[in-house]
Amino acid sequence: MLCPGRALWRCHGIDLSSAIGATTLRQEAYLAAQTPTNASREPLAKQRFSLLPAGARPAAALLLTSRGLRAFGDGLVSLLLPAYLATLGFSPFKIGVLATATLAGSAALTLTVGFVAHHFSRRSLLIAAAVLMVVTGGAFALVQDFWPLLLVAFVGTLNPSSGDVSVFLPLEHAQLAHSVTDRDRTALFARYSLVGSLVGAVGALAAGAPDILRQVVGLDIKQALQIAFLLYAFLGLGALLLYRKLPDEPLDARAVPAEPLRKSRTIVLTLAALFSLDAFAGGFVVQSLMALWLFQRFGLSLPATGAIFFLTGILSGGSYLVAVQISKRIGLVNTMVFTHLPSSLCLLLIPFMSSLGPVIALLLIRSALSQMDVPTRTSYVMAVVSPGERAAAAGVTAVPRSLAAAASPMLAGSLLAMSGFGWPLLIAGALKIVYDMLLLAMFRKVRPPEERREGP
Repeated sequence: MLCPGRALWRCHGIDLSSAIGATTLRQEAYLAAQTPTNASREPLAKQRFSLLPAGARPAAALLLTSRGLRAFGDGLVSLLLPAYLATLGFSPFKIGVLATATLAGSAALTLTVGFVAHHFSRRSLLIAAAVLMVVTGGAFALVQDFWPLLLVAFVGTLNPSSGDVSVFLPLEHAQLAHSVTDRDRTALFARYSLVGSLVGAVGALAAGAPDILRQVVGLDIKQALQIAFLLYAFLGLGALLLYRKLPDEPLDARAVPAEPLRKSRTIVLTLAALFSLDAFAGGFVVQSLMALWLFQRFGLSLPATGAIFFLTGILSGGSYLVAVQISKRIGLVNTMVFTHLPSSLCLLLIPFMSSLGPVIALLLIRSALSQMDVPTRTSYVMAVVSPGERAAAAGVTAVPRSLAAAASPMLAGSLLAMSGFGWPLLIAGALKIVYDMLLLAMFRKVRPPEERREGP
């Protein structure tokens, strides 16, 4: 049993249709120009990378691989971070401050990148972010004082939640959107999310490795946890090597350069506001707080909680591929809303369950539904803006999510300290239902190009 982890759990106690129409012709012309012309590349891509949609550019394989490396590190660190900080003697309040700093810093860095992305190639920005990941892992393994760690948490890439909220996200999304045609865009984003979820689940399951090292090798638990952060740094090095293989941009004279938001500004800001509401609600049930509630309510250990999150991650990963098929039948917005609503209802029901079995069942049902909006949401944002605005749009929609997600965990912690009922889950479920209704009302008639071409 990972004693510091258990001690930690005890201690925690943004007319719309006309704006889109103005960008459609430019977007379609750009994507037609970006489609690979060498027919021999498509069979080769299919043969080497079965996860890639037909016709995807080679850069997509590099990005999916780097996503897997980062996802393993995020899954591992999201569970070990609070346990490690507890072994350093930090109080629950200081641990919460460090977790909030990681989310707030990621939001600030992502916003900055969104506004300057048109001055640099995405390849250069991704390489710089990978260097920052290496430095972050090394610093957390070697530095043990609160204030230096707070600085590293704010400027670094550490992620205390199960999802990707780092600066990598908008940069990789923009690069992926340029790698396929409209018809394959959602499928590629689903595979991107699939890789992140499945490998992240393995990372969460690996959170028990430090305890094994302690028992088998005889390492001090703090040393075993420090090795995990060094592994996080090496994963960042692997991502850096992959990013170096990406083509520098612009790829050719026909490529549309990145630019700040102009024509799509109203659309993007409206979506950003809605996404921030969803993220604020999600902040009440981030992975570490869900683990805290499970321990308080049912006495679960950190390894047992990690096993539960492994299962939820597997189900979430499978749901990404199902989301692609559903979106082809009912559209992106309908997929986002009508898969998200049942998962929110599960959150509303969980606090009223008196035994662990029904709680785990509801968590598994929720995990099979709640993440279907991830690839569809990303694909939708990339579809309703011009190609040159994609990097800025990805950053501007991602930042409010990160800021909102950073605001609610402290409130959730306070609620859990006052009562073990599960008020954070109840509040999260209610707010997410409000988000779903607003999204459906405001964007059900705003269709991406591929849905307009396929008819009503």
